[in-house]
Amino acid sequence: MFIDSAKIHVKGGNGGNGVTAFRREKFVPRGGPSGGDGGDGGSVYIESTEGMNTLLHFRYNPEHRAGRGRHGEGSKRHGARGEDITLQTPVGTVVIDETTGETIHDFTRAGEKFLVAPGGRGGRGNAQFASPVNRAPRHHEEGRPGQERWLILELKLIADVGLVGLPNAGKSTLISRISAARPKIADYPFTTLEPNLGVVDLGDFKTFVVADIPGLIEGAHAGVGLGDRFLRHVERTKLLLHLVDVSGLAQNPVADYQTVTRELEAYSPEVAAKPKIVVATKLDAAQADQPSTDFEGGANRRSSPLEEFEEFCERQGGGFYAISAATGQGLKELLHAVSRRLDELKQEELKCKKIDEDAATNAA
Repeated sequence: MFIDSAKIHVKGGNGGNGVTAFRREKFVPRGGPSGGDGGDGGSVYIESTEGMNTLLHFRYNPEHRAGRGRHGEGSKRHGARGEDITLQTPVGTVVIDETTGETIHDFTRAGEKFLVAPGGRGGRGNAQFASPVNRAPRHHEEGRPGQERWLILELKLIADVGLVGLPNAGKSTLISRISAARPKIADYPFTTLEPNLGVVDLGDFKTFVVADIPGLIEGAHAGVGLGDRFLRHVERTKLLLHLVDVSGLAQNPVADYQTVTRELEAYSPEVAAKPKIVVATKLDAAQADQPSTDFEGGANRRSSPLEEFEEFCERQGGGFYAISAATGQGLKELLHAVSRRLDELKQEELKCKKIDEDAATNAA
């Protein structure tokens, strides 16, 4: 089961108490204070790993407590430190403090480890308070409590390319043809109920990751259909492929395109502004339904919905490709165009990073 959000309660272990004690041994006159310190409480860490892709284990196990520190003892024996616990989470998890709404940490690569609930400090025993003017202190410190908080975990898949579009626009069919992903495919809306990831291999060690999310419909930002809760999974993508059905079964390709665009803008202007390639899908069905010519020779042939949509996209700017995932028509050209665009975006990112580094160096 794919679970992309969870609420958990974490608590660092309480520190152990110090102790008040005095040495009582034969042949040791004036033994003095010997109370040991309490041990520190254990801490709670979260670590990202590549071996997971869901937050399901947190959904049914929300309570996580580190071990408490042991109390100090006589003869200056310190209490044992509490045991730390480390919670494993998928790469792409965002940790949010429920009380403040602040983002505590964003796990973007495997192996990151972050402290979310430190343990309490152990209290000092009376041996720590001995001084030339107070040779026999009769007090000690209590251990400090560990930090306690509620956290919201949100998983955002990390992919290079995100597929968006209306239900039945052909997103699942496309990802199944270009990668090893095998999502459910059927001829009814909302076949995809959870995001899917696929790795596209172009050869020569060139690959990119594609994320397919459930389809959007008008009013998705207000919770209609499956809503827009899955759109968080395209927030990290570098490029969007906006799939539009031009088979003729759809109402109007331009209207469908504008519907999804409005929902993206309502969800996040940043997501809507991402680099985009428009992909007309189900080209095999569109070609079968091409209108006949009005006049002999076809001089004044009526424009097909595909041609009208292509003209609209050209006026909007950006790339446009027409494909048929069923027959494979246009797939090769699309994948190479995506690869080239990702390379361009990577170069732009490196250039911006170098400018920032030079600016920081000059400022220093």
